Amino acid sequence: MKYVIGVDYGTDSVRAMLVEAPTGREIASAVSYYRRWSEGRYCNPRENCYRQHPADYVESLEAVIKEILAASPEGVARRVAGISFDTTGSTPALTDADGNVLALRPEFADNPNAMFVLWKDHTAIDEAEIINRTARQWPVDYTAFEGGIYSSEWVWAKMAHVLKADDGIRRAAYSWIEHCDWMPALLTGNIKPERVVRSRCAAGHKAMWMSGWGGLPSEDFLVEVEPLLKGFRKHLYTDTHTSDTKVGTLTAEWAQRLGLTTDVAVGAGAFDCHMGAVGAEIAPYSFVRVIGTSTCDVMVVHPGEIGDKLIPGICGQVDGSVIPGMIGLEAGQSGFGDIYAWFKSVLAWPVEQIVATFPHIDPQTRAVLIAGTIDKIIPRLADEAARIPVSETSELATDWMNGRRTPDASQLVKGTLAGLTLGTTAPHIFKALVEATAFGSKAIVDRFIEHGIRIEQVIGIGGISQKSPYVMQTLADVLGMPIRVARTEQACAFGAAMFATVAAGIHPSIQEAQKAMGQGFSSEYRPDMTRHAVYERLYVKYQRIGRATEELLHAR
Repeated sequence: MKYVIGVDYGTDSVRAMLVEAPTGREIASAVSYYRRWSEGRYCNPRENCYRQHPADYVESLEAVIKEILAASPEGVARRVAGISFDTTGSTPALTDADGNVLALRPEFADNPNAMFVLWKDHTAIDEAEIINRTARQWPVDYTAFEGGIYSSEWVWAKMAHVLKADDGIRRAAYSWIEHCDWMPALLTGNIKPERVVRSRCAAGHKAMWMSGWGGLPSEDFLVEVEPLLKGFRKHLYTDTHTSDTKVGTLTAEWAQRLGLTTDVAVGAGAFDCHMGAVGAEIAPYSFVRVIGTSTCDVMVVHPGEIGDKLIPGICGQVDGSVIPGMIGLEAGQSGFGDIYAWFKSVLAWPVEQIVATFPHIDPQTRAVLIAGTIDKIIPRLADEAARIPVSETSELATDWMNGRRTPDASQLVKGTLAGLTLGTTAPHIFKALVEATAFGSKAIVDRFIEHGIRIEQVIGIGGISQKSPYVMQTLADVLGMPIRVARTEQACAFGAAMFATVAAGIHPSIQEAQKAMGQGFSSEYRPDMTRHAVYERLYVKYQRIGRATEELLHAR
């Protein structure tokens, strides 16, 4: 029996899954939370600044691999044949000429600009706008295969911003690397920028890479966008690789650190939503939603079917970014679960700030009371919201608290609540927020359908799809489509494990790995078409409020 490991780097933690390579049967899994990130270090939410230290990634990796191996039968570690990684993205960092992420050098150890710039960091809004303005005037529109709008969540805008912000970092920087490329490079000892095997997924969807124009945007274009980008292109790459590619094998050092052998094949990395879609058994005409703090929506289309059609306002269409030989399409929402978490924190404020000061309650009881109350806020809100009838006079919200990813990216828009009365309660507001996230999802579905992309089934993966029946039923009612929930709870790590089997030569293709290892679906939400009819009318109001929001409140 051969085994493989899939590793999924999320926003707050890393997850690892050990599975039987031929069958996909899960042997063990583990989660490790990033220590520095959990402490709130290197971030400033008021400025939309979110940075993560590479040491968090390394320490958490060692922890989860050791944990799954400790939970496995004796001898399994010697039979692990492959390991693959997925990460959030675009999450890049600047490196020196040797490929070291700058935050791993002593002089930059606590400098946020030397760290990985997390996907949801929106400090590069100005730089993204310059890229878009330049692209519209350039002979080649380098944003054409990325929906026609470049986002501040993506690598070139972020790197330009960091270079402008920090003289010391600028002098030390030689190249940049995406987190999903750094992990395989680190474990195989190939971190030198010119030697790194770069992900087709990351390059095509976030870095404006396209084989048809020779790889990355031209040097002239990049310098026009930001003169400080001069020279970076030649320190990067021309070729990219699909996720079934074997990057190399574990170095002796990393084999020892992880408790594995140097025979372990390391696969090329990709973004979490793309590997998650594979883990959920994506196929043509499937619309896969990775539903967590944000959402990422993925589809695959045969090249002959999409032809030279370009879909505006999405996060790219890239040959081989999901399944080799097919065009991968990506969209998503910048805020989904994060919006519910925000409302929870608003409601929790008096509990944390006032109950915590009650002198007549002993500290231990007070801590239990506070934690227990906060833990029950969302489930109780969902129960109460589900009892409120769907009405055309309901409160309405827009889902742009963290900007808008698609359709038509903008990090300048803001969230809104409308239709409030003195009778509005916390469950009414929660209901409006859940409906807003569903309306944002409908906008994405409509964009695909309007441009001739068939959607025959919707598949949900991620924590919310597994744990939030009210949210999932509302989503089905708004879309007017059934939603199937993937059985595996860690679809992203499971997709990475599937790719690891191909990189290790166990399965001949990712499609064969899906057939052999797929776990199917655990549940299905069917739409209530009576509620759907009401939501169709509410959606029109959502669109109107969105347009007004964009016009009046998008200014910084």
